[in-house]
Amino acid sequence: MSTSKLDRRKKYTRMVLKDSLIHLLKEKQISSITVKEICGKADINRSTFYTHYHDQFDLLDKIEEELIEDMKGYLSQYTYEDDDIQMIERLLEYFASKAEICKTLLSEKVDTTFQKKVMVVAQHFFMNNWQANNHIDEELSEYLSIFVISGSIYVTKSWLNNGMDKSPKEMAELINSMIKNGLIGVQ
Repeated sequence: MSTSKLDRRKKYTRMVLKDSLIHLLKEKQISSITVKEICGKADINRSTFYTHYHDQFDLLDKIEEELIEDMKGYLSQYTYEDDDIQMIERLLEYFASKAEICKTLLSEKVDTTFQKKVMVVAQHFFMNNWQANNHIDEELSEYLSIFVISGSIYVTKSWLNNGMDKSPKEMAELINSMIKNGLIGVQ
C-alpha cells in the first residue's frame, strides 16, 4: 500500500475523530465523554482511536494545539506597525474562519484550556506591540494585559455566540476603542 494512501487515511481518521469530539462537546463536558462515544460517532474502531490518541483529553489537547499553532501562523503573516486595529481584526477574522470550533471550545459549558492558550498567544502578539508603541511601565503591563486580553476574549465569545452580527473590522474598532478609551470611547 502506498504511503500517500496511508497518510490520507490517517488524516481522514484524525479529522473524523476531531469532528466527533467537537460535536459531543456541544452537548456535554469533556469529562463526561468517553472514547467509546467518540468512536461510535466517528464510526471508527477504538483500537484505531488508540493508535492516534491516548484518550479523549489527549484528542482535545491536540485539537487545541493545532488551532493555537494555526492562529500563531496566521497572525505572524502580518506586520502591524502602529496598527492595533488591524491586529485585532486579523485575530477576529481567524476566529470567524473557525467559528464553530472556536465557539465550542470557548463555550462556558466546555471546560478546556483553550481560552488560556488563546490568552497567551494574544498577550504575546498584542502586548509586545502595544507596550512598545505606548511605553507602558513593565510592572503595570502584566495587569493591564490580563485586563485587556480577558475582556477582549469575552467580547469575542459574545460576538461568536451572537452569530458574528458585526464584521471583524467593526468588532476590531469597537474593541480597540474600549481598550484605548474605556467606556468614554464607546459613546
